[in-house]
Amino acid sequence: MLWYLTEPTRTAVGIGQFAATRSLLRAAPSGDGHTVLVLPGLGATDASTATLRKFLTGLGYDVHGWGLGLNIGPSVGVVRGMRDLLRELAVSGKVGIVGWSLGGIFARELAREHPGMVRQVITLGSPYAMTDLRQTRVNPVYRLLARFYVAGADMPPPEHTRPPFPVPSTSVYSKSDGIVAWQTCISTPNTRQENVAVASSHLGYGYNATVLWLIADRLSQRHNRWRPFAPPPGMSRMFPAA
Repeated sequence: MLWYLTEPTRTAVGIGQFAATRSLLRAAPSGDGHTVLVLPGLGATDASTATLRKFLTGLGYDVHGWGLGLNIGPSVGVVRGMRDLLRELAVSGKVGIVGWSLGGIFARELAREHPGMVRQVITLGSPYAMTDLRQTRVNPVYRLLARFYVAGADMPPPEHTRPPFPVPSTSVYSKSDGIVAWQTCISTPNTRQENVAVASSHLGYGYNATVLWLIADRLSQRHNRWRPFAPPPGMSRMFPAA
């Protein structure tokens, strides 16, 4: 409850501190120009990911927002729109997808449907492993909008019942997340799937310098040479032990 009640304050403080962390971000690995799609969370628009997208564009990536307006959940229009956008972007090569909260759940579903189009998936506080909507604070909103959703899309099948995730994935989570249970944002690590803990509020992932640096590091890996994340010397304290 404490983390939930302090979400707005912690997010505001994090955004305020962002400018002071520019030196860290200037040292972030540069990109190779491949396409990156960034998906917002429930109730958010591309405006919420503007800082993240501007940062990645500055590193040399071909970055795209989703362009579907307000994320109301997996409605017919949203599901169809994301599929069409991925197909369009993948014409020039495999796409890296970064998804924030519900956007990360969408990112993983897109990768499962079209693994040949997706280079890797990075999720930010995305409860893709939840088994009950009560594991997220936005449960009431989600239930209110459920009548607009594609049948069965409001709750993906349990992770342990599904085939192995088909592309490299990094699940970023925070034990101080005040919106979703952090345990629902992780999966069993393997040679192509990892969980990385950070110190962040749920609403602050996209303005957190540590998170942005981590995303840059993950995206900078050469295609088909993905390796689990290892903090560089001097940065270990920025990534809490799981």
